[in-house]
Amino acid sequence: MNAWVVRAIALGALVVFLRTVLGFAMVNWPTWGVLMRLFCLIVPVATVLYWGVLDGRMGRSAQPDPERGTDPALVWLEAAAAAGLGSGLGAWMLDRLPKFDLGDNGLLFELTAAASFIVLLIFIPALIGVGAGRALSARAATDQFTPAPA
Repeated sequence: MNAWVVRAIALGALVVFLRTVLGFAMVNWPTWGVLMRLFCLIVPVATVLYWGVLDGRMGRSAQPDPERGTDPALVWLEAAAAAGLGSGLGAWMLDRLPKFDLGDNGLLFELTAAASFIVLLIFIPALIGVGAGRALSARAATDQFTPAPA
């Protein structure tokens, strides 16, 4: 399976799961809404950031020359777009079932505004993570080959 497909399925499913949990929690504990929404925002951002750091470190260790390495930006953009559209469609379909309260948003909203928010929520932290992973990997490589001062 392509790398972007794995990322899109995993992150889209994570977003739909968190929206479902948030919907159930908001019905039962509405006074905790701020903390629950913050938690449901931090979890995907931290997941994507960590995955991006891993991508950056693996890419730099596979090709130490920054001019010859692969650029995962397009992979992450494809994954973010597919995850945004897929999670919007999935949340819209789940919202049609009884006992599921995901905001009663229309299909047009889910496939435009909500999807674009998810795309940015995935793409920007991923690229920050890739950059941080490359920097950490480059720093470890220079520390490893630099002789210690006498």
